[in-house]
Amino acid sequence: MAQAAHSNEDPLRVTVRIMSREYTVECPSEEHEALVASADYLNDRMTAIRRRGKALGAERIAVMTALNLARELLALKGHSSVTREDAEAAEKVRQLGLDIDHALTTTD
Repeated sequence: MAQAAHSNEDPLRVTVRIMSREYTVECPSEEHEALVASADYLNDRMTAIRRRGKALGAERIAVMTALNLARELLALKGHSSVTREDAEAAEKVRQLGLDIDHALTTTD
């Protein structure tokens, strides 16, 4: 969810919500839609990591999300020998490990 506060001058001030916290960011008015879409995407990715993981702090969730996005970007740009399918499979394996850890800690 984002709100814009706009005067006749650039830059445009946009408030975005990521993991229930609001951040105000300035951007050129022509980049407003891209910023809002990026914030929504980031919120979705970080929220998914928070839901799947153990009780992780916001900073760790942000770092894990950034690493995942960087790996995916490099794979898409061809700067990595890792294909998108490999990256998705590795993420699923990592998630299964988290699920197993969670199951083991909740049965104790």
